[in-house]
Amino acid sequence: MRARRPLALLSTLGLALGLATTTGLTPAHADGPGVGTPYVVSVGDSYISGEAGRWAGNTNTGEPYHDAGGSAAYFDNASHTAETINRCHRSTAAEIFIGTGAANLACSGAQTSTFTDSNGYFKPGLDFYNGTGGQGQALALQGFATSHNVKAVVVSIGGNNFGFAGIIQQCVTDFLGSPTWWKDYCNDDSSVTANFTSANVTTHTANIKNGLLNLRTAMRNAGYADGAWSLVVQTYESPLPNGSGIRYSESGYTRQNTGGCGFWNNDANWANATALPTINNAVKNAAAQAGIAGTNVLDLSSAFNGRRLCENTVGLLEEKGLTYWYQAGASDVTEWVNQIRTVSACCGSNYYIQESFHPNYWGELALRNCLRQAWNGGAVKGGTCTRGANGKNAYGEPNMTLS
Repeated sequence: MRARRPLALLSTLGLALGLATTTGLTPAHADGPGVGTPYVVSVGDSYISGEAGRWAGNTNTGEPYHDAGGSAAYFDNASHTAETINRCHRSTAAEIFIGTGAANLACSGAQTSTFTDSNGYFKPGLDFYNGTGGQGQALALQGFATSHNVKAVVVSIGGNNFGFAGIIQQCVTDFLGSPTWWKDYCNDDSSVTANFTSANVTTHTANIKNGLLNLRTAMRNAGYADGAWSLVVQTYESPLPNGSGIRYSESGYTRQNTGGCGFWNNDANWANATALPTINNAVKNAAAQAGIAGTNVLDLSSAFNGRRLCENTVGLLEEKGLTYWYQAGASDVTEWVNQIRTVSACCGSNYYIQESFHPNYWGELALRNCLRQAWNGGAVKGGTCTRGANGKNAYGEPNMTLS
């Protein structure tokens, strides 16, 4: 069993919300707007690109028992031997691969504007940046759409603008650094509340709107008429249940040491009641303000309910009597969200801290099922996606319902 208590490593808790994979990209050819295989393209952050898609469920027994993607899980170059952009973590399990032509341009850690993070990793935003580090995602979309018949662009963006990674880091730090009889909550820390002021919400709603408008500009520049393609704007799913639904006690450190979900109940409740709705409302309001023809909102806020990290309806592989991730029924009884990792993501392991708190392999396939239904054979639609009956569909995806 690994220990997660040490706080020093929490400072590196890069839960980069933006993840992207250009897996599926092909060289320029004679196809283009309205000609050739229909393509769907994903842009944005890690909640669409496939961060943590290597791991199926969670376990403390060792990596091999839930390694669904292998060492090449994030390799997205043409030869499938390396990442096109280092640490974008564009997973082979990413939701965009629904059976028609697909390209993943999203990137882990992405915000609406391009930047280079503190570790020197290039993070393309929804803009037209063009420099030595690479291109912004709007510019990359423009280039791809010029030579491919893009029918839908699917976007997840905004969480990193609101400082999602820093919020999670603060919540876990407060949990590990305070006793049960004198709980230190993150939801009243100034570093957290500053993200949710009225002014900040207004600013980032505008930033998200402008990022979406950049996607429309990219498609126009590539030769597409408005209405000739569809935009699917995703909200974020809840990764953690309310405190009453967490299967580990607040006492001691089991909640983090075993479950990888070091939140006080009060903070878990706040995350679902305040933080998540605020971010998702900013995304939906931005989509409405952008007014782009053919926009559809895919509401994922409740998609993982019943399968969330540390939820009392699921468990670790070993807690459910399973040895390997691929055993029958594993997707019905194990978590769809990756554990929050600290020391377990260093010192020779294959885990990355940035994979923490993201949809894992089963979560990615569940989202793929949602997107497959939203694609609707090319007659794109929006709606609310929730879990369906236990079991998987013909594509090996957990059953989901779009309504």
